[in-house]
Amino acid sequence: VQLQASGGGLVQAGGSLRLSCEASGGTFSNDALGWFRQIPGKDREFVAAIRWMSGITYYLDSVKGRFTISRDKAKKTVHLQMNSLKPEDTAVYYCAYNRGAITSTVRSLDQYDYWGQGTQVTVSS
Repeated sequence: VQLQASGGGLVQAGGSLRLSCEASGGTFSNDALGWFRQIPGKDREFVAAIRWMSGITYYLDSVKGRFTISRDKAKKTVHLQMNSLKPEDTAVYYCAYNRGAITSTVRSLDQYDYWGQGTQVTVSS
């Protein structure tokens, strides 16, 4: 599975960005795609995930109501719409692919088998 992330950039607080992750090579059956983020010196943390077939979504509490994850089945692409961005959202964002995802582990970094390159999101105050 190969993942290609795009869409990062610099935005002022309160602004919006849309990240995209194009996936290829996966079965997309019982799988999930997720977004994680990492600040230098800190652990990578779960942000959002979506189950490919059902579209069920999962979010980090601090982004609920501001971020929306969605998928385009035809294009095998997952989007992360980020609204009302805050300086604390500044991080490198990574998309990842979880084969055979189950609900109890969909937020677990070590359950993701494939990772895209990161894309920098910077929110200025």
